[in-house]
Amino acid sequence: MAEWWSYRLSDFLLFSPRTYHRLFELYNAAIWPAQVVAVLLGLLMLVLLRRGGPVAGPAVAAILAACWAWVAIAFHLDRYATINWAAPWVAAAFLAQAALLVWAGAIGGRLSAPPRLDAAGRAGVGIFLFALLLQPAIGLLLGRPWRQAEIFGVAPDPTAIGTLGLLLALAGPSRWVLMVLPALWCAATGATLWTMSAPDSWVAPALALLTLALAAGQALMRR
Repeated sequence: MAEWWSYRLSDFLLFSPRTYHRLFELYNAAIWPAQVVAVLLGLLMLVLLRRGGPVAGPAVAAILAACWAWVAIAFHLDRYATINWAAPWVAAAFLAQAALLVWAGAIGGRLSAPPRLDAAGRAGVGIFLFALLLQPAIGLLLGRPWRQAEIFGVAPDPTAIGTLGLLLALAGPSRWVLMVLPALWCAATGATLWTMSAPDSWVAPALALLTLALAAGQALMRR
């Protein structure tokens, strides 16, 4: 038996890149037109963030919670679990994030829309717009069909990245707690894509690191 240090990360991959991307194609076909609803909800969150007021923070948190719960059940449990034995555990983490968003933002009122976005907040909006509008096109640029596109609100990667962007734009004492699971998912999906030699494997981890760095700088500036 080979020693444990002789194993590479790719030795633990349970599926091929073709199987992974085909999974999104079947998933998108099964849930249509939920993708349209998810994008509209994303645009609604931008409107809420721009208008501000006492309802904006809780409303954005509630919508994000619904997105994380959807991805946990419809994607991880119903689809991803067919090719990855760890998917139920990931689904539990996504449901935990949904519960945290409800507890801290929707009910606890620990998230709010600032009256004016600073530089980091504007960068957060930019990161969210990337997840909402540009990330679905990455697959097309890499030669994959549009049917395999990953859409914010119904697919895990753009949902995690978009959540980090919105949390960067919002204010409140619970932001750091709410950033933990999305950042961990970005690291995990980056590792998965890297083992598949995907050219875009760096995107999610890089944006997560950028968000955390901007949030740290923002916190220092506010002090």
